[in-house]
Amino acid sequence: MPSRFRLNSDGRRHPLENVLSVCTIVCGLIAFVAGLIPSAHSVASFLGVLGFIGGLYSQYVSATTSERALNIVGIVASFVGVAFGIRHGGFLP
Repeated sequence: MPSRFRLNSDGRRHPLENVLSVCTIVCGLIAFVAGLIPSAHSVASFLGVLGFIGGLYSQYVSATTSERALNIVGIVASFVGVAFGIRHGGFLP
């Protein structure tokens, strides 16, 4: 049987925790990519802060190891994205 990535690895449903984890990773990846583009510094800064703070809360309420792994990747990507965004011009356009 092939191994696949599942957020509900304990067999129970965690809809809130799953949504928070996915939102954290999406915000983090968008912030990271936008942070690499100097003209998108505002997007990187705002989404980076949103992903970082949301990721910390998501990490606090997470129920499975898979959710925690997504949270950590999203938090780190958000932090790097906000750092690049601030470096390229900050929060205001």
